[in-house]
Amino acid sequence: MAIESYFLWEKVSSMVDGLPGVYEKLCYDTPAFYVGKKLFVRLKEDGTTIVVYNNERDNWIAKDADVFFITDHYINYPLMLVNLQNVSATDLKELLINSWQLRAAKSLLHQYKS
Repeated sequence: MAIESYFLWEKVSSMVDGLPGVYEKLCYDTPAFYVGKKLFVRLKEDGTTIVVYNNERDNWIAKDADVFFITDHYINYPLMLVNLQNVSATDLKELLINSWQLRAAKSLLHQYKS
């Protein structure tokens, strides 16, 4: 992983650290975070974009299409792409926590303290 990609992924990592049940492993040869057996975010192969599980992507894309977007590949999936170089820390944290909440088991949700 390139140095820039490493630091961008560390930003994601620091925001999911402490969420119950989260662990890191590779997905399509890139780092990813899972809760249970469910993927909720992964680094794209370009090293500057993440794929994040999301059920409100149209709202995010309408907010800023340069930061939040999809490609044809993701049209039929509840996933969205996020440009890590341009996303605010506040938006990124909100997206990551929401993604985790959508994928986590109810027992883990009860353990979460916001």
